[in-house]
Amino acid sequence: MRTFQLSPLPVLRPFIDRLWGWEGEAGEVVTLPTVLPGTGAELYFHYGEPFAWEDAAGAFRRADAGHLFCQRRRTFQLAPASGLGFVAVRFRIGMIHRFTAVPARELHDGSHSVADLWGAEGRALLGCLSYAKNHDERLALIQHFLVDRLCGDARDAAVEAGMALLYRQAGELPVDTLADRLRLGRRRLERRFLALTGQTPGEVKGLCRFQHVVRDLVLETAARPAGVAAARGYYDQAHFNRDFRARVGCAPGEYLRRVRTGTHFYNTQI
Repeated sequence: MRTFQLSPLPVLRPFIDRLWGWEGEAGEVVTLPTVLPGTGAELYFHYGEPFAWEDAAGAFRRADAGHLFCQRRRTFQLAPASGLGFVAVRFRIGMIHRFTAVPARELHDGSHSVADLWGAEGRALLGCLSYAKNHDERLALIQHFLVDRLCGDARDAAVEAGMALLYRQAGELPVDTLADRLRLGRRRLERRFLALTGQTPGEVKGLCRFQHVVRDLVLETAARPAGVAAARGYYDQAHFNRDFRARVGCAPGEYLRRVRTGTHFYNTQI
């Protein structure tokens, strides 16, 4: 399987972390990972076979050729795939709203098509991508589309800054301290977080901490859950184990045994 990742155009870098993708070899069947809850949003454009993802009823549904995953509370499995080929856009925390008017709460969990997000313009992009001659042309079409959709003015600059702070500190920043830094009362901060993101600051903080620990454990195979969890603000390993099981439905060790010998969507630094 071939993989790639690259930095976006300079105008997109404050809002998009990277573009990346996978492409299977001819006849290769790729075992795809479990998608966990997190803080970001991932936009996928398939030029190969689209993902089949497991819905809440346990049935596998075929995703559209262009779709968004924005997992907050649900974990789901992707089915093994042959003919795999996709380009993904990884949005920074709290930044998907700069590109679509669909409320954040409506984007949480499941798969949302490019047509749902951008209507006729999204469908037109998919049509252009289907005729793209090569990888560079796909990347150019996707990035220029996003530049045209980018809203330059923040709907709530304080919440954007607050989310970035929570992410950088891996969820260790107390919500009251965050409110003080943003010069907002806690209740007002919570209302504004809910309005923009569909989540409270406490929910975002918990997801940041969880995401950082899981990423560290997946990418650093010698790391131990107890040490990483404590370093990221969990009281102890039991605290992390309970949180992990509540979010994922299994123990951390069981998940790590699968992912460390399989595939995952955690990328190293560019």
